[in-house]
Amino acid sequence: MDVLRRAALLFDEVVVCVMSNSSKVGRFPVAERLDRLRTAASGLSNVTVDSHTGGLLVDYCRRAGIDVVIRGVRGVPDLDYEMPMARMNHELAGVETFFIAADPALAHISSTLVTAMSRQDPV
Repeated sequence: MDVLRRAALLFDEVVVCVMSNSSKVGRFPVAERLDRLRTAASGLSNVTVDSHTGGLLVDYCRRAGIDVVIRGVRGVPDLDYEMPMARMNHELAGVETFFIAADPALAHISSTLVTAMSRQDPV
């Protein structure tokens, strides 16, 4: 949400796209992820939430007329992971990638950590 709020200040319109990969099982179904995001972003008037299944992010960008992707990065490992995708998105569809550095107070949070913590027995 920190990255989303900051992106909403920089751009006239921001679309959050929930991607679905048939080879992966998400923690929550797409419909629930969409509902949660819509609720969380309800106070941001220039933010909409959408989804895309069965293709690349650039396929969605082409269809929706989006030419900039925003990615939050926590540090160098995230940037190393994201850079090849950013270059490929540009080569495939001319889509630029803007990186927003995570708030240092939140940079330790990852989906892996959240998943691991949620599987712990209550103390």
